[in-house]
Amino acid sequence: MKTTRLKPQTNTDAGFGHKTAHRNGQTKPLATKTDNQTKPLALTTISNMRPATLDKVEKAVRQLFAGNDASDITMIQIARAANVSLQTLYKYFGDKQTVLYTIMDLVLGRLAARMMDHLQGIDSVEDRLRKTLWVCLDFVDTQPDAVMVLSKVSISRSHNIAIYKNKELINAFLSVLADGQNRGVLIDTVPLHILFDVFMGFVIRLGIMQIIRQTDTPLNANFDVLFGMLWRSMSKPEEV
Repeated sequence: MKTTRLKPQTNTDAGFGHKTAHRNGQTKPLATKTDNQTKPLALTTISNMRPATLDKVEKAVRQLFAGNDASDITMIQIARAANVSLQTLYKYFGDKQTVLYTIMDLVLGRLAARMMDHLQGIDSVEDRLRKTLWVCLDFVDTQPDAVMVLSKVSISRSHNIAIYKNKELINAFLSVLADGQNRGVLIDTVPLHILFDVFMGFVIRLGIMQIIRQTDTPLNANFDVLFGMLWRSMSKPEEV
């Protein structure tokens, strides 16, 4: 009986473009040019990117992610909207998620710097909270696209935005609340982080619903009323 020797079969993995040879039930990868082409490019810090180019990428990210589901956006779309090469995006960011998180970190970094600047030279706890709220609501009024993009970052992914872990920013804000508790001005029967959550929850809910409802009147047009509501929820009741 004549035995027919089977030739090695070459298949292509459609997912990665890698060829494999099957011999005696074993699968071994074959070296191809595709292997070298699929290696991730070494990332270059965005500090080396031209400011004008970074500005175009930021505008593209804010426009695309504010109006679409994040899963539907591709690197090609970002590159086209920013009028930059796809190679440039991969060089500086590596993937879509990094583009999104890096740009949002820049946006929030500017907000943080503005908040801290407004707190300088103000001693009154009430006035410092007033300034902080005004800056936050002004951010909603003037940059609704950024607010919408941030609202689409899931809780499980928010740690990827570095500013959420910025100790300088968080500690500066918490110091205002802690000072308020120590002075007997703010409620001191709850942990400090609860006061922080009350403040941020107030801002976030107002901001998102302002955009969803497409309200023409800016939030800060009713600032005094809004701050009064927030202040009453956080300030220590006067003893009768």
